[in-house]
Amino acid sequence: MFKGKSILFVALTTILIVAATIHLFSGQISIAYSDFLNAIWDFDPNDTEQIIVREIRLPRMVAGLIAGSGLAVSGMLMQTLFNNPLAGPYVLGINSGSSLFVALSMLSGFTFFQTNLGIAGAALTGAFISGIVILFFSYHLRSAVSLLLVGLMLGGFTSSIVSILEMQSGAQELKSFTLWSMGSLQHVVNSQLPFILTLFSIATLLVVFLIKPLNAMILGEKAAENLGINLNRFRLICIGVTSIYAGLITAFCGPIAFVGLAVPNLTRIILKTQNHGKLIFANIIIGSIFLLIVDSGIQLMEPIIALPLNAVTSLIGAPFIIYIVIKKMR
Repeated sequence: MFKGKSILFVALTTILIVAATIHLFSGQISIAYSDFLNAIWDFDPNDTEQIIVREIRLPRMVAGLIAGSGLAVSGMLMQTLFNNPLAGPYVLGINSGSSLFVALSMLSGFTFFQTNLGIAGAALTGAFISGIVILFFSYHLRSAVSLLLVGLMLGGFTSSIVSILEMQSGAQELKSFTLWSMGSLQHVVNSQLPFILTLFSIATLLVVFLIKPLNAMILGEKAAENLGINLNRFRLICIGVTSIYAGLITAFCGPIAFVGLAVPNLTRIILKTQNHGKLIFANIIIGSIFLLIVDSGIQLMEPIIALPLNAVTSLIGAPFIIYIVIKKMR
């Protein structure tokens, strides 16, 4: 069994490397392999191809890795925390709260809130507040369906406020927000990567320390408590980590639907395990593969039609979730 899982992880890692390579070479401008190497090791600021690699292709690929893995891991955390395979940062309204605060930032007219730091801070704050609201309702609603409905209503509530803000905003602010709300990996630039990677690394490190309580939660809250797990602290850390992932990704890539819902379910189907030590690693790989392949397809279709990332992930993710729901009902 251990050998089989090792082979699977090697295969997934190989697929990820291939997907990342294909993503780097995707785009309307053909770039030689030597230019990719030179852009990394011997950068010439006067070479157009190397500038494209360093300023556009590499940041976009890193954004795909971070967004795919972050959303997948945060979805896994929510599904284990609420013991519900249909839980996720998007469905529970955490992404919606983040989007609301980004809307407040981008459409407010205040210069500070339109900077990278201002937008990121707003997105993280919105995600955390929404997470706390969902956590509050989870104490009072034992039904998983009721909690999902609360998440959907929270999303509808925040969408209504965003619509009001859009009606009152200027043309330029509205255009910027509309483009952002479609979701894209191409907005990330090199200067933002240190900040993004630092927050992502902190969140991922915290997830590693959650492996034991996550495994204990599979047995139920009572059993986890009997094993010495501090449930209140565990819940807060889960919400905090999910807020960092969702807020960070939403701020720089826009809202991306269904990745945090579909990928964790797909990962469990592939691995056939509840060991979160393996699930975390697998979600990071599979989430990255999924988003890189989707974005490569978007770039391939660019000469024919412009496709929003959020729409494409929904087109792929929604049918898969319907399949999961039907399978659970049988």
